[in-house]
Amino acid sequence: MATATLLLPARSRLPGTLAADPVARALGRADWQAREPGEHAQLHRHFVLAESPWPVAALTRQLDAGDAAGASWLRADPAHVVPDMHGARLMAHGEGLGVDAEDVAALLPDLRPLFADAGFVLDAPDPARWYLRLSPEAQLPEFTGPDEALGDDLFAHLPQGDAARRWRALMTESQVVLHQHPWNRQRATRGRPAINSLWFWGGGRLPASVRSPHAQVRSRESLLRALAKAAGVDADSEGRVDALVDLRHLRSLHQFSDDVVQPLLLAMQRGELDRLVLDFQDGEHASLKPSQRWRFWRRPRTGLEG
Repeated sequence: MATATLLLPARSRLPGTLAADPVARALGRADWQAREPGEHAQLHRHFVLAESPWPVAALTRQLDAGDAAGASWLRADPAHVVPDMHGARLMAHGEGLGVDAEDVAALLPDLRPLFADAGFVLDAPDPARWYLRLSPEAQLPEFTGPDEALGDDLFAHLPQGDAARRWRALMTESQVVLHQHPWNRQRATRGRPAINSLWFWGGGRLPASVRSPHAQVRSRESLLRALAKAAGVDADSEGRVDALVDLRHLRSLHQFSDDVVQPLLLAMQRGELDRLVLDFQDGEHASLKPSQRWRFWRRPRTGLEG
């Protein structure tokens, strides 16, 4: 059965009202369920790993370089931290900093000795994603993903306990190196924020297996593409199969309606699609099928919330 499953942002990100058009009618006639909210829960609905928390660094390393087996990995992504009255806040990281190959060439040579002294290898096969290679037996504390810490008090998200002391020290030492680095002055002249910290997260080894119910994943996001690769799922071509489509970037109700759902409803009418699934990050879940057109007594759903 050809199914399109849309990975969507929380409904609060798509405010507004729809006219009583075919999309509003289809939403009103759909089967709706409430599932566990949150980014992690949403992804767990589509990928199954034995490991918890997910070893994001190893997964994306395999996507970026194909050499993740046989080691533990930790992301050490470039970050921009801003001091405030109470400490500091993480304001940007990775792709959000506009990091390019010139930044990597300028900054990594001065950072590598710091980590080499600790027994780790730092490199960046992708300018936005920096990695530390660790021994397979490395014991790591629990780190917070950068998106969870973004805009928040930096120190509330640092790893805690004796096992974390080393990593807090390495973060501080890397901040000293980066704060004093002349390259950041050049970034400032180009209107770019300083790369003045590293963010450690996503540690672990490459999982033994990753499973997904989907035959295809369409996304530009690195973790989703890495999960698809690990699961042996096609992430490039298009076809009449069960496909997971990443649309978490949407911020407009009318874009969602007119550019996304309306064409898929027409594909169902033509018999090219058997089912459309809407998976929102706040846990709301809808299933749309051609047979629901007979539910004519149901009122159109002119908004996503309520």
